[in-house]
Amino acid sequence: MQKVKRSLWIPVICAAVSVASCGVGKGSENDSGVPVVAGLPDTVTFADIAPIMRTNCMPCHREGQAGPFPLVSYNDLKRKAKTARKMVTGRWMPPWPADTAYSRFTGERALTARQIALFAKWVDQGGVLGDTSALPPLPVYPDGSLLGTPDAVVWLPDSFHIPGDNRDRFMIAKAPFVLERDTFLRAVEFVPGNRRNVHHMNGAMVTYPPGGKKDPLQPSGYIDADSTHSVDAYAELHLQNDDGTWPPLTPNMVNYLPGLSPPLYPPGIGGWRVGREGAFLLNTLHYGPSMRDTVDHSRFNLWFSPTAPERPMRELAMGTLGDSPVEPELVIPPDTVMMFRSAFTLPKAISLLTINPHMHLLGKSFLAYAITPDKDTIPLIRINDWDFRWQYAYTFRHMLPLQKGTVIHVEAVMDNTTANRNNPYDPPRTARAPLQGHMRTTDEMLQFFMNYVDYRPGDEAISLGR
Repeated sequence: MQKVKRSLWIPVICAAVSVASCGVGKGSENDSGVPVVAGLPDTVTFADIAPIMRTNCMPCHREGQAGPFPLVSYNDLKRKAKTARKMVTGRWMPPWPADTAYSRFTGERALTARQIALFAKWVDQGGVLGDTSALPPLPVYPDGSLLGTPDAVVWLPDSFHIPGDNRDRFMIAKAPFVLERDTFLRAVEFVPGNRRNVHHMNGAMVTYPPGGKKDPLQPSGYIDADSTHSVDAYAELHLQNDDGTWPPLTPNMVNYLPGLSPPLYPPGIGGWRVGREGAFLLNTLHYGPSMRDTVDHSRFNLWFSPTAPERPMRELAMGTLGDSPVEPELVIPPDTVMMFRSAFTLPKAISLLTINPHMHLLGKSFLAYAITPDKDTIPLIRINDWDFRWQYAYTFRHMLPLQKGTVIHVEAVMDNTTANRNNPYDPPRTARAPLQGHMRTTDEMLQFFMNYVDYRPGDEAISLGR
């Protein structure tokens, strides 16, 4: 009999989420995996380490945040020094799956080889305090938002009870809203009510036409994603118009992972039109294991724009259920490791803003690059050690122009063997791509989402950083 190791579900419009390599290109290392770096201080002190910790660890490892223990003070780090060393030298923390030796993005938390070597030496020397008098004050983090004061807040209508049974839970929910009028959104931010237990969220937005729904705030609860197919769940959430038709949906609109802030593009670039009545669809809301009963009540922060975006953002989706086929057909027999590809030729010149690779549990590695009509290769993203729990949306440091006729290539390796620690079945069974609306994580997907604007001369000079 086949044994199901876990039953997880992630719908097609999600960008679901893994503790993989930090993305640091590995060079020369000693036997314990520590980079060999010249020019380190003879004695490494906390004063050398504190800036690394404050920038890369403290955003999540502080009171009320997702980290399981604080990393704020010298004593905090000294108590967890050996654990932190293992996670840092193993490239598990801070979590940044993309290989920074291949391409660069805003908000990177990947450590450099020097930072890793510095941290390891500090621990190996016993965690010397040193002179900390020149350290700047601790950073002050905004309360309730990483972007500032929102123009409006949309709450989930109910709290979710998280049982203390040490189990992962993948839920589907909606947060309905009625605004004063139709408007435009510049940014949307998901704010978990329980940062310790909300691991990630992938969300879309539905917009109801005038008169499409008599009660747009019609409540509905949380649905266990393991127990139903996506279309059935959406019907149970009362997402349809009153006549049974489905309202327009904006996929991949807002995502959440601990420590990452949502993209905020320069004025006039990107954004969305939003109707007066609608709802945010939380098509993957992942609660991590909890040892005690607790609750979550999350919300969305909204920032309006007084005018339509000058350059509206568009989305290109490659791969499964997207604009380009997966070749060969996405069927992975048991006990096999296979390569799959997808390619798409741009019909016009575009400027890339944000990209999002997506696979499920059998993913092993992911590569995307572009080849111009002149046969130049433009690297987009490389993830050497795929982990479905940490799937980011990556925003480039500057707009990335791609000319008409450029071919975007995606190459992914799937591992359907027992060596894959995330394989949902033991022994492995055949995995394949799902049909629209009938998705579970025990199916498999290969997708690559790209947010872009139509190209204009000079785009390559426009910064996308904060």
